[in-house]
Amino acid sequence: MHTIQLNPRGTRHLDVTDENLQTLRHYRLLDNLRTSAGTIDETTLEKLRRTLRALIASQPDDVQALLDVCVDVIYHRDMKAFGLEQLIQLYEQSEE
Repeated sequence: MHTIQLNPRGTRHLDVTDENLQTLRHYRLLDNLRTSAGTIDETTLEKLRRTLRALIASQPDDVQALLDVCVDVIYHRDMKAFGLEQLIQLYEQSEE
């Protein structure tokens, strides 16, 4: 279990499981999300959410891992661009 910070003040946090990271890695959902300037913004988060919805819609079977990532992480009520940046950093660190 890993904990990421969801806002700059550090008052919101989110637990990310190893299974969540494995799903993100399996579908390569966090690869190449940064803009050409290397930033993450709310548009990036919406792009990721649309990608997840399309993946779930295109796969009639075995979407439970994707649904778990949606509910637990990407669609979490406090997930914003700052949290996504922290998630990407965790993702990149866990690859090492």
